Amino acid sequence: MCGRYVTVSSIQTVEQRFNVKAPTPWASNANVSHGDRAPVVASDKPGEVQLMQFGFTPGWAKKQYYMINARAEGDRNAVNDPSYTGAMGILDKPMFRKAIRSQRCLVVADAFIEGPEREKLSKPYVIYPRDGQRPFALAGIWDEWCDPSSGELLRSFAVLTTVSNPLTQAIGHHRAPVILDPDREREWLNPETPLGDITSMLRTWNAKRFNAYPISPAIRDPRRNGSGLLEPVGLRIWPEFTHEIHSTLEVFGMKESQSRSRRAAEASDTSRGATPPSDLAAEPHRSTWGRQGSLFD
Repeated sequence: MCGRYVTVSSIQTVEQRFNVKAPTPWASNANVSHGDRAPVVASDKPGEVQLMQFGFTPGWAKKQYYMINARAEGDRNAVNDPSYTGAMGILDKPMFRKAIRSQRCLVVADAFIEGPEREKLSKPYVIYPRDGQRPFALAGIWDEWCDPSSGELLRSFAVLTTVSNPLTQAIGHHRAPVILDPDREREWLNPETPLGDITSMLRTWNAKRFNAYPISPAIRDPRRNGSGLLEPVGLRIWPEFTHEIHSTLEVFGMKESQSRSRRAAEASDTSRGATPPSDLAAEPHRSTWGRQGSLFD
């Protein structure tokens, strides 16, 4: 499940990142929850940002729903096997089969929130791109519903989820939201894109591109907002390595250099976190967020 996420980039940044216009302003939200209106780029108006309600209601429904997620596998892969590569059953789900074919959207996000399968948001983590390339696009579907009692039109969306990867598994979560490759976002929006190409995008993402750190369980309250919710309360899942050259000269054999001692301290400090896959552990990387910083740094 992906029930909470973050939208804090400026409107101008969103316009530039997705090459769109934003006719309706919105406020930053560190805790987007079901029922909130949030920015999306939808297939019917791919050149602008629209505000839709997080919580999908199909157009044919007699009452309002709040379906925040849609499983890519549908009823398949009931055990949430992370190695699943079979058919995408969402195509057959009455709730979503129309929207997945022609009403797709980009859900604008800077990060998302997950917790362990059992503890959920009593032990939350914020998951963010390691290279600082944000916002990014969660894969979404949307629809328009008319309230039969008032005649009010409601546009709403859901985030698609897929199997877990090493990062979400390290958190203890059994699912992951679908994150679109920037090069394929326009394909996702295009109603004419073949379904085979659409389903190929519903696989999990490369865990090397993201990292996570724990935050306060105060995020559980959907009424809470603000930068304080994203302050770290512990270490990152994957160590973030930095390599620096310092001008201090040392006598050979007498004393450690500052650069060596700093790397050792960093390795010692992060060793209490989860053990990343070997390709993650070996990858030197400088994050745009400090080790003790948050998304708002």
